[in-house]
Amino acid sequence: MEAPPLERRLVAILAADVAGYSRLMGIDEEGTLATLSDFRLITDALIARHGGRICGTAGDSILAAFGSALAAVQCAIDIQTELATSNEVLDEDRRMQFRIGVNVGDVMVKEGDIFGDGVNIAARLEGLAEPGGICISRGIHDHVAKNCRTISKTWANKASRTSRSQFVFFA
Repeated sequence: MEAPPLERRLVAILAADVAGYSRLMGIDEEGTLATLSDFRLITDALIARHGGRICGTAGDSILAAFGSALAAVQCAIDIQTELATSNEVLDEDRRMQFRIGVNVGDVMVKEGDIFGDGVNIAARLEGLAEPGGICISRGIHDHVAKNCRTISKTWANKASRTSRSQFVFFA
């Protein structure tokens, strides 16, 4: 039996993961899961609002695809801003901060999941981001460069209300 042909798409990929999730679970599993559930309501709604689609989740990670690089970056900024505000009510040692990586790439689509180098690179970029930060690929930067002033100003205005927020252009 022959496998159906793979569908390929060029998408902006957002990979997010909670920094220090194992430490948080070690302190309080139930409280950490409750916080993660609350934060996932925020992230999932923002991804949908920006026209993204969640392609995978595993534990504390999120993988989403967007038809627009600019929408993916703006979504990442909004996620970090909203979660920073939500963290303000938590004790400092219980705060949950996501790292986010954003890449653009050609992906294979199978049953709603996405696969390929573009996904792997987004995951690696996520690992390079500081907790509460965003790391984008050179490809994403090239796609949003003409809007960088707007994005940087928006991020700076939102980041001034939060602690330790960052935005990294990765070359």
